[in-house]
Amino acid sequence: MSAFFECAGPRWYTIPAHRPFAQDLAQGLHDALSPLGPEALSQAIVLTPTRRGARALADAFVGAAGGRAVLPPQMRPLGDLDEGEPPFEPGDLALDLPAAIQPLKRRFELTRLVTDRWDLLEGRDLTASSALEMADALGLFLDSLQIEELEPFGKLASLVEADLADHWRVSRRFLEMALEEWPKRLKELGMVDVSERRVKLLRRLAQAWTDHPPTSVLVAAGSTGTAPATAALLKVIAEAPQGCVVLPGLDEGLSDEAWAEVGEQHPQGAMKRLLDAANFDRRLVETWPASVISSARGRWRQRVVNEALRPPERTADWLRLIADLNTQADGEAVNGVAFGLDGLSLVSARSEEEAATVAALLLREVLDTPERTAALVAPDRNLARRVTAKLARWGVVPDSSAGEVLAGCPCGVLGGLVASAAVDPLHPVTLLAILKHPYVRLGLEPADLAMRRAALERHGLRGSRPWTWATLQARLEAHPEAADLAGRIKGVFAELPDEAVAPAEAARALAAAMEALARDSLGDVGDLWSAHGGEAIGRLLAGLMQDAAALPSTTPRGFADLLARLMEGETVRTGGATHPRLRILGAIEARLVRADRLVVAGLEEGVWPRGAPLDPFLSRPMRETLGLPPPERRVGLAAHDFAQAACAPEVILLHSERREGAPTVKSRWLWRLETLARGANVAIPGRPEALDWARGLDAPADYKPAKRPAPTPPAADRPTELFVTRVESLTRDPYAVWARDILRLRPLDRPDEAVAARARGTAIHAAFEGFALAYPAELPSDAAAFFESLYIEELEKAGMPHEALARETALAREAAAWVADLEARRRADGRAIHVEKMGELSLQIEGRPFKLRAKADRIEADPKGFGHIVDYKTGRAPSQKVVDAGFSPQLTLTAAILAHGTFEDVGQLKPGDLTYLEITGRKPAGREEVRATAGDESHEATERALTGLKELIARYWRADQPFVSRTAPQFVHQYAGDYDHLARVFEWSTSGEDDD
Repeated sequence: MSAFFECAGPRWYTIPAHRPFAQDLAQGLHDALSPLGPEALSQAIVLTPTRRGARALADAFVGAAGGRAVLPPQMRPLGDLDEGEPPFEPGDLALDLPAAIQPLKRRFELTRLVTDRWDLLEGRDLTASSALEMADALGLFLDSLQIEELEPFGKLASLVEADLADHWRVSRRFLEMALEEWPKRLKELGMVDVSERRVKLLRRLAQAWTDHPPTSVLVAAGSTGTAPATAALLKVIAEAPQGCVVLPGLDEGLSDEAWAEVGEQHPQGAMKRLLDAANFDRRLVETWPASVISSARGRWRQRVVNEALRPPERTADWLRLIADLNTQADGEAVNGVAFGLDGLSLVSARSEEEAATVAALLLREVLDTPERTAALVAPDRNLARRVTAKLARWGVVPDSSAGEVLAGCPCGVLGGLVASAAVDPLHPVTLLAILKHPYVRLGLEPADLAMRRAALERHGLRGSRPWTWATLQARLEAHPEAADLAGRIKGVFAELPDEAVAPAEAARALAAAMEALARDSLGDVGDLWSAHGGEAIGRLLAGLMQDAAALPSTTPRGFADLLARLMEGETVRTGGATHPRLRILGAIEARLVRADRLVVAGLEEGVWPRGAPLDPFLSRPMRETLGLPPPERRVGLAAHDFAQAACAPEVILLHSERREGAPTVKSRWLWRLETLARGANVAIPGRPEALDWARGLDAPADYKPAKRPAPTPPAADRPTELFVTRVESLTRDPYAVWARDILRLRPLDRPDEAVAARARGTAIHAAFEGFALAYPAELPSDAAAFFESLYIEELEKAGMPHEALARETALAREAAAWVADLEARRRADGRAIHVEKMGELSLQIEGRPFKLRAKADRIEADPKGFGHIVDYKTGRAPSQKVVDAGFSPQLTLTAAILAHGTFEDVGQLKPGDLTYLEITGRKPAGREEVRATAGDESHEATERALTGLKELIARYWRADQPFVSRTAPQFVHQYAGDYDHLARVFEWSTSGEDDD
């Protein structure tokens, strides 16, 4: 027997939080057992909380042996209750136990149970997704009962008091049913729940080792015994002849009074419950021999962290404790808190994105020093995924314990997209996402697919969305290869259900569609089912086909929601080569694994610690009645993991000030640490250079805001003809004229472009044109109804979304009534109506020809020889001030063409009223806005505009005249331009300019 175990049991040890747990544990066992022979160490058994902890311990034994080959102990995981790791099954203990039900099958079986007895949940709508949600909540309830080894049958009846809401009575009846029916179903299947099986194994193992204590060395390390069965096993191990338990970070310096007040939320709460259950005095717990010698800085750090997290009832004397900490060290007076904070720093990032960048940079910095290691400790899986993506820019792949949610894997992404396509097969963004997915081939070679896809996107899916396949095919009439691609994907989507079907049938159709999309020119589906996440989604779809028969029929949208919920619950472990010196750890793994630098992230309330989960079945008093642990217990476990991590030699605490755009609240532990530091007149050191790195990572070295662009094209390239609308652009934004009329750049519509405003304008013009052409003279008796039908028809043609048409129909009815009255009034004098006519005026400006063009919405020729010009607006018309200033010369220049040039089928007329028609359908439904009346006023406005035009063109014909961006700053925020991004308007307009 090793001298290490000669003392009488029970043996309880602790490794201080500031010491590297796995390394000290391995060193202590190696030093104690190696002298007994080469086989002594290999015959020992070490139980760890998780499999990853066992792997880290195996690496630590190599270090303890000085790099020499060593036969390590047998290392097995006790089981991780949060992550569902499988239990340790020694010998024949499990022979008569049924197999554990697979998690996915269990979810479906519980969903079947919920669906069959949905009538007990009064007043709730039954959908596949809601049934699965309720089944997951029921599964958590059953797990809690099994882990805590509770028999609630006798207590359920007394749960609901007379004054409680009916909701809780419904919950009680439902839980009574579930507790009766679920064991029967498991018996029929010949299976048991994972939690129940694990508890039975641990109990049997404890009993077996009690009856026949193992004679070999037996060590349980890193566990806090949160489950009663685990606590019982740890007690047996501590009492074994050569057994011991090694606790992580027991606070030996906490006073007895404070220890007595340790509650559920305290970091020491779990170990207090464990030692109380083992009936062992905390003061008798010894320090692990390999951890006795430790640095002064480490001891001070542990003391500062422990004091910051002490029970709230014992924080009233913090100032006295701070005074006690300011003691003598190495003969010199020091600030104990400042000394303890040496090596710990705090970074507050503005957002999650910046926090991920900072974390990635801090991890990457470590790799510049040979042999140094780094780890990110974060309970937030999304943050871990962001950091992994950031590290990829340097070709670094960290070893991550979090894995990846199936919904984020390529196969899961494709499955989710295809499920969404069943809801809306012609949604342009979904279509393009599917066509651009790396696994999609549609029977084509990659180059051929890329060419066809580009044509389909450019000519079929950009701009207003097509609502029917016929509309899409019509757009692609001149592009047969793109039309063929559209036909192929239409054929795939045609096999997807478009009505409510059983989820199993929808899953079969989804799998078939995914294979049809992935099949290449040789008929092979490539890596669809074998790549990262492929096996997981294949298993999930197979489970839906085989075990989801009891789920209610679901619509395509309901199935897409169901699939998303299922994929969010599946984790895919990362594979491939990872960097040996970088890790991303969960909170539990960080208990055993230590690195030279720890970045502890996610320190916001609701993230670390997480908020208490919502329980749809039980209130807090009901949980207490049943004997279930309170939600605060998880907070205490998380606090212990934080304290362990914060005591590492080099720790960087990372906090994000905003998450998803909303302000955050710092984690309660960070608040306490900062408060203690302020009480000692010190601040937690920062890492401002890390923030500078993150903010400057993608910024140019010598960044200067862009100046307002002012291109000066050659005189020969400057426009010699313009439409009146382009003249308006020249007065407001000459840069846009340079881009469009000189460089011939045309804006490219986005896929599924928001077309509501544009559609109204297009439709109102077309409706007025159709109305005037159908009834050029006398109006029909149903003029309002006819105009309304024209307007709605044109809205549909213009691509107005279907969901917006109901609102537009109501507005159209009001607008049509107003238009009918308008037409009757304006036609009363017998004037002729001309719509959408082209006109032009040839001018000589400084000896050079210039041509002005216009397309008039409406010209009304009255019997007196006046031509009244009308322009339609579905928004606000330009004000009188803007027109007089020359910034909106459309009407006045159109009048100039009418007076001095020619309009087809109209001829020359004297300028009449210049009028904008505002048609909105609201109150009022429309307005006539006259900017100049017939006669002298209109004539003067026309001549003034014509003179201004000549001066404007002459100025811009000069070779030194630049086409400056946004010369009328009052319109910068009022009107968005198609070329503002090229001109970098936001940048120069907000940063100020050096000169005018």
